[in-house]
Amino acid sequence: MKTMFLRLPLLCLLTLTCTCGPALMSQQAPKLTLEPYEFITQDGRKTEAEMGSFSVPENRTKASGKKLTLRFVRFKSTNPNPGSPIVYLAGGPGGSGIGTARGTRHDLFQALRAVADVIAYDQRGTGLSDGPPRYPGFWSVDPAKVMTQKEIRQIIQKATREAADFFADNDCDLSGYNTNESADDLNDLRLALGAEKISLWGISYGSHLSLTAIKRHEKHLDRIVIAGIEGYDHTVKLPIHQQQLLEDIDRRIKANPATAAVYPDFLGDIDRLLKKLDKAPAMIPAKHPVTGDTMLVAIGKHDMQQLVSWSLAGPENFSDLPFMVQSMLRGDFSIVTPYAFYVKMGQFNGMSMAMDIASGISPARRKLVEKQAKTTLLGAAINFPYLDQYDELTELDAGKAFRAPYPTKLPVLCISGTLDGRTSAENAVETLKHLKNGHHLVIEGAGHSDPLFLSSPRILEVMRDFFEGKDIKDERIVLPPVEWVLPE
Repeated sequence: MKTMFLRLPLLCLLTLTCTCGPALMSQQAPKLTLEPYEFITQDGRKTEAEMGSFSVPENRTKASGKKLTLRFVRFKSTNPNPGSPIVYLAGGPGGSGIGTARGTRHDLFQALRAVADVIAYDQRGTGLSDGPPRYPGFWSVDPAKVMTQKEIRQIIQKATREAADFFADNDCDLSGYNTNESADDLNDLRLALGAEKISLWGISYGSHLSLTAIKRHEKHLDRIVIAGIEGYDHTVKLPIHQQQLLEDIDRRIKANPATAAVYPDFLGDIDRLLKKLDKAPAMIPAKHPVTGDTMLVAIGKHDMQQLVSWSLAGPENFSDLPFMVQSMLRGDFSIVTPYAFYVKMGQFNGMSMAMDIASGISPARRKLVEKQAKTTLLGAAINFPYLDQYDELTELDAGKAFRAPYPTKLPVLCISGTLDGRTSAENAVETLKHLKNGHHLVIEGAGHSDPLFLSSPRILEVMRDFFEGKDIKDERIVLPPVEWVLPE
């Protein structure tokens, strides 16, 4: 059986934070370099484009700091009277806009050229742009043991400080890698292009960056499309959102007689599996991703909470989850073998580390997260190991003002999926309270990432109308029901 369980990148990346006081924003246009560029997609298609680059300070609060070269690919508009350039902002943080344009969303980039120039942009520290050096280290715990949360916290925090020391020793100012600096980079990109305004198109962390750009450069922005919303104080996820998704999955299964007969108690199955592993961990033979050695890995309750949490990004990931939970209850853990080590170790990445911890968490939200973690099946697994890392480097937090809501009259289109287990549609509902000219496109049945843009042709129609300045209304698109994996 072909499984879709946990088809996700490694999400256990160590993250750090940055102190972001008032930016010393450049008013002079950075020098722009443009040259012809043959853009080649992952499937071999070729498009004529331009490769652009410009330089920005690594840290605008430090006059003597070094410079970073940021790069982008521009697809020129096919419109004789183009609108404001549309800048694509990838998620992560750490995703590459240029890399995204080479993949499944390439046709979307090309279609929006009918409105304006479309720019696949690599943020500082991503893709072809300059950023922190590659860090060779990992955080890791003993794979053969189920450790206490206190033991794991100590290991992660020690590794976090070691990573921070490495970057400091290698001429990298981590306090320059934060969303405020990236928002100011966008304004420098606008100045370099000679554009009065730019429009933004962001997903996940890219929505977080877009909202920060509104707060810092509102008058220089035109129209904003954001999907998989991560608001100002949404970097740390609420456990209740994944609990609600599990309950929704349970309802959908029970609504279909065929699946209800096979999975009559999905939520109960998860609860029983977690309790079973809490009493006695499963010992799984797995191959170490670095050494290649095969060894036994202990999977306990906390490990399984992480594995299930990662699988909830969308239906393409969790359509076989009910089947696999039942299989593991019977003692078959083969499905998690490829992922067993990734709950025991994580690779460091300077940019994603810095951006996330800089965004931080408000005291009120942290209390809510801790309270919800006690009463939900997966606890706070979705945030592991972020809060331990954050607590080690709180001096880099961007501060209370960064996370404060910001009312704006700018036109903003929010796109949400009802089965998104990473950025709940509730994030958009909360964010829209402060968007005076905000609109909500809800996609019933969509998860995170590609489905927010590619699951229906109607999505592109709405986006194009919005970028063209046409009057749009809130809308709901309904996708076909999830096809659950059943035993053969």
